[in-house]
Amino acid sequence: MNLAMNYWFIIASTVLLTIVGTLVSRYIVEPRLGTWEGKGALTAEDHDTMTLTGQEKKGLIWAGVSALITIALLALLIVPSNGVLRGEDGAVIQSPFMDSLVIIIVIVFFIPGAVYGLVTRSVRNDTDAVDHMSKTLAGMAVFIVLAFAAGQFIAYCDESNIGLLVSVTGADFLESVNLTGIPLLLLFMLFVGIINLFVGSASAKWAMLAPILVPIMMYLGISPEFTQAAYRVSDSATNILSPLMTYFALIIAVAQRYDKKIGIGSLISVMLPYSIAFWVAWSLMAIGWYVLGLPLGPGSPVQY
Repeated sequence: MNLAMNYWFIIASTVLLTIVGTLVSRYIVEPRLGTWEGKGALTAEDHDTMTLTGQEKKGLIWAGVSALITIALLALLIVPSNGVLRGEDGAVIQSPFMDSLVIIIVIVFFIPGAVYGLVTRSVRNDTDAVDHMSKTLAGMAVFIVLAFAAGQFIAYCDESNIGLLVSVTGADFLESVNLTGIPLLLLFMLFVGIINLFVGSASAKWAMLAPILVPIMMYLGISPEFTQAAYRVSDSATNILSPLMTYFALIIAVAQRYDKKIGIGSLISVMLPYSIAFWVAWSLMAIGWYVLGLPLGPGSPVQY
């Protein structure tokens, strides 16, 4: 019965967020953004340029063959119990293979790319190869710059411990107000949503908050399982609003391919309706689950 309830909770969450996201897109975000003025459907000329020539088809075939050969050779170094890339006692996790994984991935992609370039004659010498690599990295320039700035900002937050300071101060406040039931849950979820703007990592944030908030919530009659569920509500809803989110810079870089003027403020303003709507809808669902006293899973009650 408990496990079935857990399944229904997951299904209900998915359906709820799908409906809310659709409504926000249709009636709030789309009208606000206005008519799209960029390139729309592909033209006949675009279709012509996207049609593969015989030489390009040949290049793809040989690139695929080279990829299979490369992967097979790597497998010979890894799969056998005495493989060269295995670690001591034949271990795979602690091994030269895992230590060199980035280089191996580069090789797996580089060899088919080089074969394709040679077969199609788009790469005739090292200068052509450098030109292709330069054009590829040019598209990542915005992300690299933003990632550098974001890295500095995150480092400043780590060195100053501002996230830990806000977390501990907020937890002390929750303990001092002596709220219970629904008001406590609402204040807790609002608090986590605000903290999420300062500490991007969900696991790091939970590691800071759990030792303080879980005992407080248990003392007030709320189980650790439901405390974590309420935590995930706000942690998920406000991720897109935090510049400290791991993928925030990448999202901006992708968005700028369609709108060169978009920046941090523009992205946050567009995502704000989703964040608010998701937080409200999911909070109401969590409160309903709490009021009904439905279990979260096997041996996982909502209240003590």
